[in-house]
Amino acid sequence: MDQHDLHHEFPEHREQIHELKMSNAHFQRLFDEYHEVNRHVVRVEVHTEMATDPELENLKKRRLQLKDQLYSMIREAVPG
Repeated sequence: MDQHDLHHEFPEHREQIHELKMSNAHFQRLFDEYHEVNRHVVRVEVHTEMATDPELENLKKRRLQLKDQLYSMIREAVPG
């Protein structure tokens, strides 16, 4: 099963992720929601939790939306 936590998704931005978690409450909230949704998806995929196909698809869509928002914030924080 693929790893979808942010450190696996964006290993090159590990430092920016940590800094944003410590300094940006909005990032922290999105980060926490992303990981909660991701854990929910994993529980459904390994059959420890039940969900319909549409529910699982909605969870995956939400995870992708959150990842896009977080990545945008990470890119803005990259020194350049």
